[in-house]
Amino acid sequence: MTTTPRLRTHLHASAILRQAGQDGRSAMLLRKGDPDAGSILVILVERNGSAVVLSQTRTPEGEAAWLRASGATPLEPPELSAYIERQTRFDPDLWVLELDAPDFRPPFEATLL
Repeated sequence: MTTTPRLRTHLHASAILRQAGQDGRSAMLLRKGDPDAGSILVILVERNGSAVVLSQTRTPEGEAAWLRASGATPLEPPELSAYIERQTRFDPDLWVLELDAPDFRPPFEATLL
């Protein structure tokens, strides 16, 4: 099993925000977690306000990937707020990024599971 080295979280979050913003899309840091080892949630927001949440995971081969953590149905703003609140209570080191993403496609390089 091969694993890719883990990048410090603050560098990974900055790279995602920078890559997402290259096309002039909105990309915001909503919550800053542990700079070295925090996990990242990426919120992909459609123009109508609905959103999906991606969380970090690994493939069976150990490669970095993203999982649609919020499920198959997009979340509305009140549901999204409650979801983020639950996750940050569970993991106080969590980073939360919000990206403008038509069709819920990540505007950064990502392996989706």
